[in-house]
Amino acid sequence: LLAELVEQGEIDSSMVAAHKRLTLVGLVGSIDNDMFGTDMTIGADTALHRIVGAIDAIHSTASSHQRSFVVEVMGRNCGYLALMSALATGANWVLIPESPPDTDDWEESMCRALTAGRSIGRRDNIVIVAEGARDRHGNPITAQHVKEVLEERLGEDTRVTSLGHVQRGGAPSAFDRYLSTVLGYAAVEQVITSSGAEAQVVGIREHQIISSPLMDCVDKTRAVASMIDEQDYETAMEMRGGSFRDSFQMIRTMVRAQPHPPEPGQARLRLAVVHAGGAAPGMNTAARVAIRVGIDRGHSMLAVRNGIEGLLRDDIEEMDWMSVNGWVSRGGAELGTSRYLPGERETELIAERLEAGNIDGLLIIGGWSGYETAHAFHTKRTEHPQLALPIVLLPASINNDLPGSEVSIGADTALNSIVFDVDKIKQSAVADGRCFVVEVMGRDCGYLALMSGLATGAERVYLPEEGVSLEDLETDISDLKAGFAAGKRLGLVIRNEQADPVYTTSFIRSLFGREGGNLFDVRESILGYIQQGGDPSPFDRIQATRLAAKCTDYLIEQALSDSPQSSFIGLQRGRVRFTPLSEFPVLVEPGLQRPREQTWMALQPLAAVMAGVRGRNR
Repeated sequence: LLAELVEQGEIDSSMVAAHKRLTLVGLVGSIDNDMFGTDMTIGADTALHRIVGAIDAIHSTASSHQRSFVVEVMGRNCGYLALMSALATGANWVLIPESPPDTDDWEESMCRALTAGRSIGRRDNIVIVAEGARDRHGNPITAQHVKEVLEERLGEDTRVTSLGHVQRGGAPSAFDRYLSTVLGYAAVEQVITSSGAEAQVVGIREHQIISSPLMDCVDKTRAVASMIDEQDYETAMEMRGGSFRDSFQMIRTMVRAQPHPPEPGQARLRLAVVHAGGAAPGMNTAARVAIRVGIDRGHSMLAVRNGIEGLLRDDIEEMDWMSVNGWVSRGGAELGTSRYLPGERETELIAERLEAGNIDGLLIIGGWSGYETAHAFHTKRTEHPQLALPIVLLPASINNDLPGSEVSIGADTALNSIVFDVDKIKQSAVADGRCFVVEVMGRDCGYLALMSGLATGAERVYLPEEGVSLEDLETDISDLKAGFAAGKRLGLVIRNEQADPVYTTSFIRSLFGREGGNLFDVRESILGYIQQGGDPSPFDRIQATRLAAKCTDYLIEQALSDSPQSSFIGLQRGRVRFTPLSEFPVLVEPGLQRPREQTWMALQPLAAVMAGVRGRNR
């Protein structure tokens, strides 16, 4: 390549002599998420936000008019966007390139499934078609063809929506801002330290930044397309990875109008689902999946209303397949939740209620108080043998402060809410030459503060893990004054709500305002409970689905075991793990609501580099 550049006159031989090797490091920017070498490509999560938002809006009009909609999404030869958007929106049918329908008359199978849904009261039908979808003979399946089939065979009032290039536009999601930042930083580090080895692709795999040979990734990416062209669909699915296959199997369960009937002679368990802790977007998604998976496995699924207090009051009802219809996209907690912590007498009564209800297992979806309650039940099994049933906890908390998992359901939605609001605050600030001090939630955990700081370009982030000192504030004032004196028009500081008991958001605003003088004004913005609200993000819906399905299967396995275990599930290095409930006290910081080990804290030095500030811990 260098020789070619010399030939073309782009560079001279002296430059080649000084720089004998050209280091090439690439980042994959593609909404299709179809490249090897990374679990997620830059832009895919944002595209998924656009698709899911559009389908959520379509659901309301489709339901109002009892219509069917066929939605075409991008992706070329990769069905990622179609599959994940179907999982995240509760679509009723999905067609992807990697796994075409396994019968010639696939249209009849689709129509039967959609008709069955209408017969049990479903008011709309959503069919998602990937632009590269095809039948098992390799013939393209178009959205228009699906529309014609539904109109001719079912007499459905059907519309086609091709989302097109709206999937490529708009402000990037919080995850894409984080991903592009960490990958860009890693790429520059690799360019600086590389010895001129072959070209590399920097990506993320199992939540770790990795690099892979560029041409190897290109060859494998092309190989999947070749497998699809050659109709070797099994290999194509295998090459997409385990989570892709699991998601496809899950969608096959969730699109059913009715569950599979129980196997003859199988044990019929009674499993209860309850929320605990503060509301977190994605709770409804998780409850929906747990209830439907449990019923599909042949068991009775019970819902406990209003959190752990519902167990005490015996506020329990049996759910059926349609009880959770439409919950996939709803924020809040339809079953109700609370931070109630039962005392000794209440625990005894709950044990009696569990025994009287013949409950064989308990799935708790929630946050810190749910974990504390479950651990209390676990430690009192000797005193109350009725509590010896298996308990599984699914982490759902916007604070992302739970042990055994790098991310909790609800945190991504909260982060996107923060980023969305801070973007608007920045537009206001730059117009008037202001500095804003923005307070975010998180209690004892600074995850939301640090990640939103990275995603919004904040100059300073105050975390409870580090605290705030007078020296820090003096340095920050100096940095802000120097910046505004040099012509800067915007200042942004993000503070966790419990970063310091003395140096509060109001104190920092007053201090900065006084010291800023005529250089800049200072305002504060406490975002508050908007961070707990809103419909769950695509990531939270997908992870809630994935974790709830695994929790339910684990609970069934343990309930049928001679020695049932209790655990909490989580994502660790991108993989699903179960941690024994007995380890809960060991994994948390004494007196604080956060884990001892928080992997995201490794991003603090990067946040300091991006902010360009000086100081001891920035």
